[in-house]
Amino acid sequence: MVGAGPYGLSVAAHAAAHGLRARTFGRSMASWHAMPSGMFLKSEPWASHLSDPAGAYGLDAYAAGRGVRAEHGVPLPVGLFASYGDWFARRAVPSLDERLVAAVAPAAGGFTVVTEDGETLRARTVALAVGVLPFMEVPAPLRGLPRRFVTHSSHHGELDGFAGRDVTVVGAGQAALETAALLTEQGAKARIVARADRLNWNTLPPALHRGPWQSFRAPHTGLGCGWQNRLYADTPGVFRRLPAPTRERLFGSALGPAGAWWLRDRFAAVTDVRLGSRVVAAAPTPDDRLRIDVAGPEGTETWETDHVIAATGFTPSLDRTEVLAPGLRGSLRRAGASGAPEVGALFESSHPGLFLAGLLTAPSYGPSMRFVFGA
Repeated sequence: MVGAGPYGLSVAAHAAAHGLRARTFGRSMASWHAMPSGMFLKSEPWASHLSDPAGAYGLDAYAAGRGVRAEHGVPLPVGLFASYGDWFARRAVPSLDERLVAAVAPAAGGFTVVTEDGETLRARTVALAVGVLPFMEVPAPLRGLPRRFVTHSSHHGELDGFAGRDVTVVGAGQAALETAALLTEQGAKARIVARADRLNWNTLPPALHRGPWQSFRAPHTGLGCGWQNRLYADTPGVFRRLPAPTRERLFGSALGPAGAWWLRDRFAAVTDVRLGSRVVAAAPTPDDRLRIDVAGPEGTETWETDHVIAATGFTPSLDRTEVLAPGLRGSLRRAGASGAPEVGALFESSHPGLFLAGLLTAPSYGPSMRFVFGA
């Protein structure tokens, strides 16, 4: 098992419970621990469990043991969720090895797996759950600029170092809006630049227990209310059987960028929001700032900023899955015209014995694989 986030730990828990001779590699919940304090889970607590066969190690069990309310409509801190993942790993994944895996390559009877310190192991099967970090998306005009000028939102553990500075956040989803709100709360001058012509916000979720008519009209799911979300949440196997162009269209459009309902009031402090706009050029200035050209509804504007944070999401791609040997990457079938792998029944790739989990499988199994709920 390569990866120790929500998907990797869940797969490993099932493998251990079924008596498989399995080893799991990765630092438990590493990317979650690296998120800024002050961030909250967007998903409901009941839709944020990791998976073990007996259902004994849910988020509710962890929260109850610490006297924390894990209730519908009550957002939970990301830090609490990261600690929950560690707790889950200690109980459900007995063989977690915190070394990272550097390479996976085909071999006779299976695979060779090379760890970061050079140990080589043999495995009959490999399950790959590398999370989202390999797939960070940054707008083309910002790529290649030094980290002191441009970062991705996932690069930041804390944001207090930006106090007193001018920061431009690119994006219109939860990461962008929450990052801008946190920057403002910590004394930065933050602005939003987004291609969208309006910001979308999730609404306050209705009560879990409602009348039969309300429940029928908009059923609760781990991805939000509504029948379309229910199809994505409950029938990923049906999604996989859709024609490739349909899957590709839905993957690109379903559950688009939106802020959590509980963030809206905090975001009100962010007063500089440029909608219908995109960065078309960027270059450092002699005084160590960044000059950016932004095309918007009224033409192109130019201004200087101290830093740009690209909160522009993640795009699953085999080309970025560098842990797989180049020959193995190149041999895998791809999902339609996308750069993601085609994933068959039981989440197996086109190379026998190589299984995939998480974001890499979303173009095949649907939008639920973009979220914790998919685990």
